[in-house]
Amino acid sequence: MKTAMNSQWQKTISLIIAFVFLAGVATVAISCGGGSNSMVAPGMGTINVSMSDPPSCAAGTSGAATAPVGGTAAPGGIFTSVFVTIRSIQAHTSATADDSSSGWQELAPQLVSTPVQVDLLNLPANGQCLLEQLGSTSLPAGDFQQIRLILLANAATTGPVPSSNACSSLGNVFNCVVDSNGTHTLDLSSEANTGLKIPPGQIMGGPIHVAAGQSVDLNIDFNTCASIINERNGSFRLKPTLTAGVVSPNTTGISGQIVDSVTSQPVAGAIVTLQFADKSGTDRIAMQEVTDATGHFGFCPLPSGAMFDVVTDALTTSGTAYDATVVLNVPGGTNLGAVPLVAETAATAGASTGPGTIQGTVTAINGTTGASLDASVSALQSVTVSSTTRTFTVPLFASSSADVMVTSGTTCPTGSPTGAFCGSYTLIVPASNPTVGTFAAGKTTITAPATGDVLYSVEADATNATSGAAMCSPSSQTTSKDSTAMPLKVTAGATTTAAQLDFTGCA
Repeated sequence: MKTAMNSQWQKTISLIIAFVFLAGVATVAISCGGGSNSMVAPGMGTINVSMSDPPSCAAGTSGAATAPVGGTAAPGGIFTSVFVTIRSIQAHTSATADDSSSGWQELAPQLVSTPVQVDLLNLPANGQCLLEQLGSTSLPAGDFQQIRLILLANAATTGPVPSSNACSSLGNVFNCVVDSNGTHTLDLSSEANTGLKIPPGQIMGGPIHVAAGQSVDLNIDFNTCASIINERNGSFRLKPTLTAGVVSPNTTGISGQIVDSVTSQPVAGAIVTLQFADKSGTDRIAMQEVTDATGHFGFCPLPSGAMFDVVTDALTTSGTAYDATVVLNVPGGTNLGAVPLVAETAATAGASTGPGTIQGTVTAINGTTGASLDASVSALQSVTVSSTTRTFTVPLFASSSADVMVTSGTTCPTGSPTGAFCGSYTLIVPASNPTVGTFAAGKTTITAPATGDVLYSVEADATNATSGAAMCSPSSQTTSKDSTAMPLKVTAGATTTAAQLDFTGCA
């Protein structure tokens, strides 16, 4: 009797287990609907991480300009390769989480055991957009508001290393640049420990939304041109400029051809940028590349549903500058066709048709003591469309020096704050007002440049030279005045000195 009862009880337990298992399978199948191809636990989603970078800094490589810009290679174009080794990619749901906060989620756990070395200037063949598929994982559903990449330190003595190392000729080095003179160490500051930050303002389309049972594709774009600082002493330093966003595998990007507005001939080596507005409403460069020998450009992949302003300018080998052309409100998946650039014309016979130059000084002080900092300097212009003013970042010509190291080793100009440390910058820019285009209903309408003075603003953003964190109060300074307190006006072939930018509270 006891044996029969035990047998019946075992059958009942087996039926219950089978029912629970089938119910669980049905639940997972339902939760995975709507785009996910993998089975994930309830409350979890899947993220796939890739990296891209238009090869804008490579001279003579596929996609780079064959004609030099301003007598040199494309912006930063002395490089043939830029290698970085990534050992972790993490995300956080809090916009204010710092390096020591708990809750950082690994997005590509494969990297922790097998770091990946990426050449930022070596796109795959056949027109593919992605440099590298970095990995994937399942993670709790949520809105992830900041991302960080952690690099393998050049002095790393323990732990996993990449399967192959293009920097090995330098010894225990995993991040390096290659130019015509050989291979050089790419110095890191704190990035190896705390990560290359992608804050909320640099995540296009807003936070990365991972829904339960869904899969999303996250792409990280590394703007190599803006990220490599030549220290002028034979060494190079990484000051990363990154953006990120959820992309669609079907997004074809934004493409077009840059041409001369009069001859309709292609402009090789034109600088093309995709920009989007930050919280202040100012357009910032998200991606940048140069046109090929036929004037063509292409950006991909792009965040789903994102809208960009396309800003382009050029400087020829003969020294003729083209003004900036701004095409507003361009969605992903758009071929703009021919985008005209207007060459500067001499105001009088024999006058310069070259670019203009803005130079200036940045100072830093903490109380009565000088402070050291890194300052990124941008040139800004504005356009007015339908009574609305839009301010954008002007792509700088190749020989510009827009990254400023403020140290005690630089002599300060007369009139600087007592005890301040100083640094200087040079911005080479178009000496003309911008051409404006508006994209609507599948076509671009172009408006001629405004007449009158060519006015600029200069903005400097201060960061700690070691950690890369924002510093000073406030951490950003802008001036639209020259050194005589008059409007900051640029003239072809001439140099204008901007009003000094003084940073205080730089602890």
